[in-house]
Amino acid sequence: MSATLSVGVQAADFDVGAELAKLEPLGGGGVASFTGVVRGGNGLTALELEHHPGITETMIRRIAEQAAGRWPLLGVTAIHRHGRLAPGDRIVLVAAASPHRSAALEATAFLIDWLKTRAPFWKKEYFADGTSRWVEARAADDEAAKRWIEQG
Repeated sequence: MSATLSVGVQAADFDVGAELAKLEPLGGGGVASFTGVVRGGNGLTALELEHHPGITETMIRRIAEQAAGRWPLLGVTAIHRHGRLAPGDRIVLVAAASPHRSAALEATAFLIDWLKTRAPFWKKEYFADGTSRWVEARAADDEAAKRWIEQG
């Protein structure tokens, strides 16, 4: 089965409904998705994401290809934003279309777990008190991604 892949790294916002509507007519039985938004709280006013153009897109495409190789998918969408974002802004969308619900759901979980740990982004948080800090990798994200290696 050859999946249609749609990968983007962009500053502009995306329309979740429009992106999912592109996957629905591919003939599958289900479309699963995850939309991530910038967290608020603790005085956070902005999150800035930097990336290496070319390399980031290539890595995300490889992750999408890996998902399409593991599950019977008809389509995969992976969009990640960069630049300065405010709490509540959309930051990432991953979605998968498949003839089978479980494959679409599992592929979507795989996509977000691997994007969080393998796509080269650098994140800096800005706070209302004028301070800022780089976001460190989280052990919980590494643990979530590890299950896909173990399931091979």
